[in-house]
Amino acid sequence: MRRFTYLEAIYLMPLIALFLLVEIEAAPRNVVMFVVDDQGLDAGCYGNKIIQTPNLDSLARDGTRFTNAYCTTASCSASRSVILSGLQNHANGQYGHMHSYNNFHSHTNIHSLPKLLSEAGYRTASVGKYHVQPEAVYHFDQYLKGNQGGSRNPVSMANISEAFIRQDSTQPFFLYFCTSDPHRGGGYATELPYGPNWFGNNQEYDGVNEISYAPEDVIVPPYLPDTPECRAELAQYYQSVSRIDQGLGRLIEILKSNGLYEDTMILYLSDNGIAFPGAKTTLYDPGMNLPLIVRTPNQERRNLATNAMVSWVDLTPTILEFAGIDFKQIKQGKRPYTFHGKSFLEVLSTPNPPGWNVVYASHTFHEITMYYPMRVIRTKRYKYILNLAHQLPYPFASDLYASPTWQGILASGAKKYGQREVSTYLNRPRHELYNIEADPDEVVNLADNPEFSKTLRTLQSQLKEYQTETKDPWIVKYKYE
Repeated sequence: MRRFTYLEAIYLMPLIALFLLVEIEAAPRNVVMFVVDDQGLDAGCYGNKIIQTPNLDSLARDGTRFTNAYCTTASCSASRSVILSGLQNHANGQYGHMHSYNNFHSHTNIHSLPKLLSEAGYRTASVGKYHVQPEAVYHFDQYLKGNQGGSRNPVSMANISEAFIRQDSTQPFFLYFCTSDPHRGGGYATELPYGPNWFGNNQEYDGVNEISYAPEDVIVPPYLPDTPECRAELAQYYQSVSRIDQGLGRLIEILKSNGLYEDTMILYLSDNGIAFPGAKTTLYDPGMNLPLIVRTPNQERRNLATNAMVSWVDLTPTILEFAGIDFKQIKQGKRPYTFHGKSFLEVLSTPNPPGWNVVYASHTFHEITMYYPMRVIRTKRYKYILNLAHQLPYPFASDLYASPTWQGILASGAKKYGQREVSTYLNRPRHELYNIEADPDEVVNLADNPEFSKTLRTLQSQLKEYQTETKDPWIVKYKYE
């Protein structure tokens, strides 16, 4: 083999460097979005020292943990449509659940994340919970089926994803990996003991080492009542979360064994808050402040926490930018197509980035029988909630109302639920204003306090402006009510 002289090597170095740069840039930029169902900030990396989530904690050490990440609506289908469209529900049309008699649909003119990635040359696959419609709008190339235990066995879901992940192709891939854990499910027992069926813990799952928790060991957050019923349910919820963690670990193991981990963006998030009254279906922080762990190739810094305020409308723009797609150039006919979010790739290595200090939320339904439109602006210090149907009592999701935690409150006649009065939870005023820094449990409503009238007017003005910009149909309420 011919050897190059010293001078030849010097002249060839720029060409070699260019070749290596092309190789680096040509590396596949795969995306895994791991979406769990109804998990709050309950993980080791978020400060819970009881629950066992070693794989999620490891992912956080290899990426970025967001402390101020928010869904825009604390309801399954509605939230998932935001995740996959980058649009608030009042614009995408998926106001609530798609299944059964609810039957909400997104508008047919939506440019969804999976379709945009597919058009850009990505292989796309969905495994586990889907829960949006119409399929033509949220179309994936493949729907991976046949996992033992259904979408409550994330280890099996990871295993059946391997063939798609390792497919011999020069195309990058997008894997939408959605568990049904730790969603509440099965049975409506209202007396102790409740058994393991509430959170999918009533069957065996291949490849899963079930981790059980004693009710006396769980951490009861301030928004929940410290009762035997609540502790028993939290123990079951913890077990379901630990099952998810094992699936995440198996999926990362598959990526690494196939030499794809270093070329893959991984996002771990929840669709909405924990399935207990006071969290899910509400836009109090337990319903909307959620886990978000993001790990990307070539991050400047790892094992980092950022306080950037992001929301689920930001997910689609972020993934599109990572994939090299200029989402600002997407058209709707001849007109620009505008997402409601922006890419947060720039903040992954920044603990305190400027400019990321406000999010908005828009909720209208959960089940179709649960009409209660709320619009929210949340800054780092304040939250303003506009309850457009405040004349109505706050509606319950059927499973939350039947939960032993809530039924225990009713049976006991307790006046308080966590830190909040039961009466104020059920009957809400039109305006709610909270100083989150001084009152993180959102108990003291400052809307009628003269000292905060200027703050209230400022937030109301900003919220109305956002509703106008995003073409919220409920903007007419300002005129007619």
